[in-house]
Amino acid sequence: MALILVVEDNATNQEIVSRFLRREGHLVLQAMDGVAGVKSAQKQIPDLILMDLGLPEMDGWEAIRRIRSNSATAHIPVIALTAHSSLDEVKQAQEAGCDAFEVKPVDYKRLMKKIRAFVRE
Repeated sequence: MALILVVEDNATNQEIVSRFLRREGHLVLQAMDGVAGVKSAQKQIPDLILMDLGLPEMDGWEAIRRIRSNSATAHIPVIALTAHSSLDEVKQAQEAGCDAFEVKPVDYKRLMKKIRAFVRE
């Protein structure tokens, strides 16, 4: 069981992903924007972060950069979740510090493989 932070501004998507993770046996933290996501990561130190890139207040790219710049959170694996799948956005996500990338709508079987690769259960 891992503690996973889901940073997603769409309430429906947030709930679907969170419910799926709970069914898989994980504990879930939720944040609705980049600012809240960074604060939650610093306070809770999750095992993994699922980060939407198109967020209000602070976009996912900046949130990831801030997570990576903090020694307490820099080690946390981040999987970007986004509806945008251009090569430029994948590159930007990697440059910001993403460990993996998943395009919406989420293929949950593929997402779980990625999560398992980063989190030892």
